[in-house]
Amino acid sequence: MADPPAYLKWSREQEPVFYSPELDYWVVTRYEDIKAVFRDVARFSPANALEKITPSNEAVQRVLASYGYAMNRTLVNEDEPAHTARRRLLIEPFTPDAVRVHEPMVRQLTRRYVDQFINSGRADLVDQLLWEVPLTIALHFLGVEEDDMPLLRRYSIAHTVNTWGRPDADEQIRVAHAVGNFWRYSGEILDKMRANPEAPGWMQFGIRMQREHPDVVTDSYLHSMMMAGLVAAHETTANASANAMRLLLQHPDAWSQICADPSLIPNAVEECLRFSGSIIAWRRIALSEVTVGGITLPAGSKIMLVMTSGNHDDAYFNDADLLDIHRENAADHLSFGYGSHQCMGKNLARMEMQIFIEELSRRLPHMRLAAQEFEYLKNMSFRGPEHLWVEWEPLDNPERTSPECLTQHQTLSIGRAAPAAQTRELRVQHRIQHSERIIELVLESANGRPLPRWQAGAHIDIECGDTGLTRPYSLCGDPDNPHQLRVAVLLEDASRGGSSWIHHTLKRGDVIRARGPRNHFRLDERAPSVLLIAGGIGITPIMSMARRCKQLGLPYQLHYSGRSVTEMAFIDELEAAHETNLHLHVSDQGQRADYAAILAATDPATVVHVCGPANLINHIERLTAQWPGQRVRLERFQAQAALDPSQERAFEVVLKDSGLTLQVPADGTLLEALRSANIDVPSDCCEGLCGSCEVRVLDGEVDHRDIVLTREERQQHARMMSCCSRAMGKQLVLEL
Repeated sequence: MADPPAYLKWSREQEPVFYSPELDYWVVTRYEDIKAVFRDVARFSPANALEKITPSNEAVQRVLASYGYAMNRTLVNEDEPAHTARRRLLIEPFTPDAVRVHEPMVRQLTRRYVDQFINSGRADLVDQLLWEVPLTIALHFLGVEEDDMPLLRRYSIAHTVNTWGRPDADEQIRVAHAVGNFWRYSGEILDKMRANPEAPGWMQFGIRMQREHPDVVTDSYLHSMMMAGLVAAHETTANASANAMRLLLQHPDAWSQICADPSLIPNAVEECLRFSGSIIAWRRIALSEVTVGGITLPAGSKIMLVMTSGNHDDAYFNDADLLDIHRENAADHLSFGYGSHQCMGKNLARMEMQIFIEELSRRLPHMRLAAQEFEYLKNMSFRGPEHLWVEWEPLDNPERTSPECLTQHQTLSIGRAAPAAQTRELRVQHRIQHSERIIELVLESANGRPLPRWQAGAHIDIECGDTGLTRPYSLCGDPDNPHQLRVAVLLEDASRGGSSWIHHTLKRGDVIRARGPRNHFRLDERAPSVLLIAGGIGITPIMSMARRCKQLGLPYQLHYSGRSVTEMAFIDELEAAHETNLHLHVSDQGQRADYAAILAATDPATVVHVCGPANLINHIERLTAQWPGQRVRLERFQAQAALDPSQERAFEVVLKDSGLTLQVPADGTLLEALRSANIDVPSDCCEGLCGSCEVRVLDGEVDHRDIVLTREERQQHARMMSCCSRAMGKQLVLEL
């Protein structure tokens, strides 16, 4: 409980799927494996999601029976098709527009609670804010009257211990009585709600849906949701908020950035949820023999999906153990689950966390953690500190001299944070002219804070001043250097403004904005040997790969082609570092590369990585057309041409998880259609260059127009870039 991701680091690296005899569960720890299980509702059932970790003994069962306890299936633990039918009926109060209605109440409550301790100089944020306010909001959201709130507050924690805890025999009896009272009392409250079903609240909404669909929303179902919904809406948000505040105060640089710029809060919330979410793990049952992470599990296997471990998987999150509030894929975390069972209340939780952090950062920017030992409720799912003591100097409270700060507030971001919140400022430390058309930029953090580590093949997306363009540039420096990022930029003959701005406008000392690093061109470090091929400026990602191969002792050869030495950057650096592993092919010196012969002489197990202009990429593709796709990895410079409506045709997309069907016109993109339907999909370049708008494809063939996916990935038709790619036929089914 002290640090679950660190505890399971050995597993992510050595044994990502293992059996725990203490739990009688198979434990899954890597990001993609966890996501795959969540995604596959046909082979993995959520039926055990609310199953007790510690089985009830006969005495406990008698206690529960005495209260008429009959907890039924809920949205959390029911299978298809019942789950989707109920979810569609009950989801409306959780939509972004519906959630925004609660914003004034959340702000008012938060300010009222902060007012109670703002001048004291010391507070326990859990007891005095982050436990009570989410609980009150949860009860209001459910539609519970004020008079009924105190008892429900007392009973809610018992449900967590009963389901996910490891209580001893005596404690099980005490918990069983509390759970029984919780069940009985929630039923009484539900009966009162039925007398006034038009009142606001999710439970009243469910009662109204029951009138229209009594076979879908049953009495027992509503009773079970009343009990489970309170725990889901309260404890997860309270714990996540406490984890976030602890994290931010433990990272003063991040806290000071947020205090200075509240627009960073939405992305900071996502990063805190990734780094230390409130739900450690969730559960599934294998419905048949199935393979997870290369391990075959028998039918009936119980599976523990440790999301907090997956959120620290370096294979998906760059420098995963670094808290980076500018992280561009922070919202890809698994803390809300994934797929058709993803948490419906995620946007309500996001709103509350944003408001808590905004209020505290505006009114108590000088707040600091007090000395303390952190304790956690012992259970296998929910995690948050039981207390969070903070201190500050009341005389330094900003509102004493600037009372206007009491009425200010930031516009909320319901869903993914805007790309602007994911940018970091970089200063041009050096500008090196390698040739007439190639310059190298050595970039440093503009505020002196360490930069994220990155992996060979990664790039950053640079905002090119006032051109309105964002362009990806591969990193060519040392991935482990936290003080520098290096890129090289070729002045394109037909530049649309990006490379021209960098060459002709950007100066040493200038500050630019950039996102990343991120990586769609990873070095295969598990390959027995590697062949690296670079053409022209394509040497930039290949340089970092060669450095990494040498560092690992991985056999490699590097072939570098160019028209002339004057147009080939980094030759001296490469010769010094790689000696006989480096092969230069300079056209004007009669040294053109015979890639047909080079590839023919390659060991069948060697993995080839290629980056360069289109003619080189196309040539290598032709030569390796019959090779297994995983043996050849390509990085292009340019995406396909812009959309030409006269040459396109409309198509239909079915969003499986949302239950929507959308039309994509000939003169529009899939990304535009998704956004018009309020489907939250990130994007950046909108040209198929960066990969940020990727969506999962469940059925249909894709007309790929990006430069991100490999040949094998294109052939699988399982992923597409929504900004540019289209359907080959009339319809696509997407996992959205």
